[in-house]
Amino acid sequence: MRIDRSFFERDAVAAARELIGHYLVRVSPEGITKARIVETESYMGEIDDAAHSYKGKTERVRALYGEKGRAYIYLIYGMYNCLNISAGPEGVPQCILIRAAEPVDGIPLMESRRKTEKRKNLCSGPGKLCMAMDITRELYDEDMVEGDVLYIEAGESLETQASKRIGIDYAENCRDKLWRFTAKGNIFVSKP
Repeated sequence: MRIDRSFFERDAVAAARELIGHYLVRVSPEGITKARIVETESYMGEIDDAAHSYKGKTERVRALYGEKGRAYIYLIYGMYNCLNISAGPEGVPQCILIRAAEPVDGIPLMESRRKTEKRKNLCSGPGKLCMAMDITRELYDEDMVEGDVLYIEAGESLETQASKRIGIDYAENCRDKLWRFTAKGNIFVSKP
């Protein structure tokens, strides 16, 4: 059973917290990979100086301004893809970064892509997760609610913890917000 669009058509902080425990599914020509989401961060659009959409609409962030539940994928450090899901009220460019997940299905394929058999290292960071699950910028603006190659399946609620987001020290106004959510005690979360 998939999460419906209304899940993402609300405040990204609430949606990011509740996304913990649900499953990210990627269907590729090589096979299916599936992982339980254990770490997220919310980015609150034009009020959040850590958000890519803080300064308004550009071609880079266009996926955040349309229908909610769409993939916003970008490159960091010139080499790693990061997966976000558009969220928030209509016209408000919020999103949820999927920071880490617990591998569940397609693990040999993930190991091959990541060149490691250490399960803990397969999806324990946004770049690792995208590499393990073959999530590239070619999937930018993919419909993650009704699409068939990248989507969210309903899981079970997990106890969460809130903390500061990682790597946003430049954000003067919002760097101390507790907008990072992790599954309490889960070994697959990324390390700050």
